[in-house]
Amino acid sequence: MPTTIAPRIRTLVLLFLTVTGALLAGAGQAFAHAALTGSDPAQGAVVEKAPARVSLTFSEQVSTGADSVRVLDPKGGRVDTGEPSAVGGTTYAVPLHSGLPDGTYTVTYQVVSADSHPVAGAYTFSIGAPSATSVPATAREAGGGAVGRLYGFGRYLSYAGFIVLAGGAAFVLGCWPGGAGVRAVQRLVVSGWLALTSATLFLLLLRGSYTGSGKVGDVFDLELLGQVLQTKPGAALVSRLLLLAAAALFIAVLFGAYDKREGAEKRDLTFGLAIGGTVVAAGLAASWAMAEHASTGLQPGIAMPVDVVHLLAVAAWLGGLCALLVALYRSDAPVEASAVRRFSRVAFGSVVTLVVTGVYQSWRQLGSWSAFTETRYGQLLLLKIGLVALLVGVAWISRRWTNRLGETAGAGAATAEAATAGAAAAEATAAEAAAAEATATGTMSAETAGTGAAGAVAHTDAGKASGSGSAAAARAVQLARQRAAVDATRQKRLRDADPHRLGLRRSVLAETGVAVVLLAVTTLLTSTEPGRTEQDAKAATAAPAASSDTSGAVTLDMSFDTGGTDGKGVVSVDIDPARTGANEMHVYVTRPNGRAFDVPEVKVAFTLESKKIGPLPVTPDHITTGHWSANAVQIPMAGEWQIAVTVRTSDIDQATVSKNAQIG
Repeated sequence: MPTTIAPRIRTLVLLFLTVTGALLAGAGQAFAHAALTGSDPAQGAVVEKAPARVSLTFSEQVSTGADSVRVLDPKGGRVDTGEPSAVGGTTYAVPLHSGLPDGTYTVTYQVVSADSHPVAGAYTFSIGAPSATSVPATAREAGGGAVGRLYGFGRYLSYAGFIVLAGGAAFVLGCWPGGAGVRAVQRLVVSGWLALTSATLFLLLLRGSYTGSGKVGDVFDLELLGQVLQTKPGAALVSRLLLLAAAALFIAVLFGAYDKREGAEKRDLTFGLAIGGTVVAAGLAASWAMAEHASTGLQPGIAMPVDVVHLLAVAAWLGGLCALLVALYRSDAPVEASAVRRFSRVAFGSVVTLVVTGVYQSWRQLGSWSAFTETRYGQLLLLKIGLVALLVGVAWISRRWTNRLGETAGAGAATAEAATAGAAAAEATAAEAAAAEATATGTMSAETAGTGAAGAVAHTDAGKASGSGSAAAARAVQLARQRAAVDATRQKRLRDADPHRLGLRRSVLAETGVAVVLLAVTTLLTSTEPGRTEQDAKAATAAPAASSDTSGAVTLDMSFDTGGTDGKGVVSVDIDPARTGANEMHVYVTRPNGRAFDVPEVKVAFTLESKKIGPLPVTPDHITTGHWSANAVQIPMAGEWQIAVTVRTSDIDQATVSKNAQIG
């Protein structure tokens, strides 16, 4: 490799490592798709009676294990008695020991969302009254630590390997079939296959620890690996390995028998390889779509095929770009201008496809314009859009250099081919001349040879002459090869001196550098909670958890279950005007079907924990069936008040539910 090229390649590799390391190190814990939207008992709630179970509600279905939900008493002992189970929709519950004493209890959870990312969190609730001591509500680390960073690097490597493998093969098959320098691209494609295969095995080993303990020592736990194989992400990784076996056969045919075919036979093989390669590439892309963001949320039946098309377009563009860069820098023969133009058309079609599919994905994952700036996913997406715009701008410069190549590339190629042919002819002529000389010498010596001793001496001289002729022929061949090498080097220098080709090289190198950064951002984006989900989770778990009209009134809706027969319902609290001083309060109790629920007693208490005020009890008057009211409810100070409602449905069955609301 020329000394002027090596620093650029080293710079590109350094950029790759720097960007990857910075993004993966800054990623920290992986943000996931699922989010906790509710719990019973609620976060920070004080219940009078020990609950029989703790239930958690998520924004989507999740996968749970034996230790996915743990409930700890004030001293840190576990009080849950079994594995969590689905109790309906996206709600999961774990049973508790009976007769739990008063105090503050801590709930920790770690589950796996439907898009394969781990989710962890923690909160507290109290029975009777908060205790003086409690276990800190610290969530278990999910997807973080050394294992999380290794898993993130494996994801990046797998995306890069797929892009180089699929895009490089497409470049050879569609843009540069039978190119004289295709061997350099062959090594690139094989490297992509090796990278994707090794990264897939790496992710398969890391998966159990990544979604579980986060310990490096658990990477080689065979029992954990068996559990991973039974999950959707595990099945996707295994499917990817099987498809990579088919990809290996495709590569062997593409770079083996393909070059030996001519005419109609080669056209038929090209068609077959194009169909087979597209099927394998689509299958590899589907191994991501079936286990990540596209497989859950809105319209998964549409989102997964769109995601496959998006990945294929990325591979055709960026992978072909890498192949073109290698061909420009490492190929012994110049890349024909026609091949560069064909790739330019492929890249343009890929960009159009990316825009169409990207708009749909953005709408699906964000849902609102505000999510662009208010969520991490939206901010990363803006960065990705900016990088794509920059990449398109550099590609436009490359397209201008391509148009300027004109006949220069063809003339250079023809000159190089003529020089090579001339050198070969010179080599053959020299060899023939030397052989003729050796033959003539040997014949002459044989004719002058006599009989007896004189003949023997003459025969020996003839043998020496013949050997001398062979040595001369070998020297002639060696000289011809040296001249051919010098001519080829001279032609390569002339080719490299072409300013248009030099400009194309530099612009393609710049494109590849931007693509490296773009791929790193995309990898981080795929492990980030979508903006739509993040905003929905914030709305569901917002501290007020209330709706307010223009007058400032606050409405709180809370589900309750007293545990007895006919003990389920919904209690709604209206506070008007929800400010300091006197307020009017209405309480409505309804059954799950919406009908008024005539319960024996309803009590309300207000607590401002930040100022250690309360609980301030309020006993509303029974107005009519399912309706209680209280006038002049005094709120002494503005702040985030906890409003707890106790509903009694029989002489012994009652429950307390609570929510927070900003008053004042």
